[in-house]
Amino acid sequence: MHQNRLDKLLKNMRDASIPQLILSDPNAIFYLTGKWIHPGERMLALYLNVSNQHLIFINELFPVHEELGIDKVWFKDTDDPIQLLAQYIQPHTTIGVDKSWPAMFLLDLMKYKKESTFVNGSSLIDTIRMTKDKHEIRLMREASKTNDFTMTGIINLISEHTTEKKMTQLVNNIYEELETEGPSFSPIIAYGANGADPHHSPDHSQLKKGDSIIIDIGCRMDSYCSDMTRTVFYRAVSPKAKEVYHIVKEANRRAISAVKPGVKFCDIDSAARDYIESKGYGEYFTHRTGHSIGLEVHDYGDVSAINTDTVAPGMIFSIEPGIYLPGEFGVRIEDLVLVTKSGCEVLNQFSKDLQIVE
Repeated sequence: MHQNRLDKLLKNMRDASIPQLILSDPNAIFYLTGKWIHPGERMLALYLNVSNQHLIFINELFPVHEELGIDKVWFKDTDDPIQLLAQYIQPHTTIGVDKSWPAMFLLDLMKYKKESTFVNGSSLIDTIRMTKDKHEIRLMREASKTNDFTMTGIINLISEHTTEKKMTQLVNNIYEELETEGPSFSPIIAYGANGADPHHSPDHSQLKKGDSIIIDIGCRMDSYCSDMTRTVFYRAVSPKAKEVYHIVKEANRRAISAVKPGVKFCDIDSAARDYIESKGYGEYFTHRTGHSIGLEVHDYGDVSAINTDTVAPGMIFSIEPGIYLPGEFGVRIEDLVLVTKSGCEVLNQFSKDLQIVE
């Protein structure tokens, strides 16, 4: 177990008056134990107690030979794992359960423990994971550096006859060549009018002169994610597209400039959103300005108008304003930022200058 991380979690549990916590999310379990366990539809549960009575319940199909610093409770496919877990849970208390635990397990446990109160306990660990330690920061810098290299490679492969879908395959090929753990999400490649859909699924569209090309990619390295978006143009850029590009770029710059400890996430969102609105494109900026990132490409926390939490050193999140004009084109520019003691460090070094690909 990572004792420092566990100690922080136990403190959060005490402060919230939640004496028992069940974690099922493989990301959270890896964060605490250093071991990946992917149970599929079978139960996986890390049981934590403020009295330091900790157990992990694992199906025998997933042998874990390493010492995890915690007692293991094994069960077979023919066992009732919920009944087994229930035997260890103290009655008449509040039990925190993470948001990832399937209802089929939670509902059965609630039958066994009718006298207990169940609450969502995800925030107890999610808020800890928001702030990265030195080791995590080093890994995320490396992942972003690799993503920069990949962006250079994929832009050099753009051609008139290469479809969006083929481009995603080429991105994944580069990730494999660079010995990453693969993409941290399905790459988004969007040509021209397809770019007006922020989460466009790449299809067989081909490029036309003047098309914008949104490239939103990220890889996973040493279990940590990267994420970056650049928008380039094929052979030409219209005056309108050029105007929109520079508005998005300035919104990106303003939001990054606003990042420093103590600032509210909603104020960072406003730095980008207010500028885009002032230029008359507010209704076309249809998503939040950013999201936290780490073991998951979308960790807990976001840069949005409703998030009044404050920024702290060690947090890493995206800054990705965009403008999406239906039937025409889209532009998004995304960087990851690491909050420092006095401001922030941008993890992506790939140029944001307007680029026309020939």
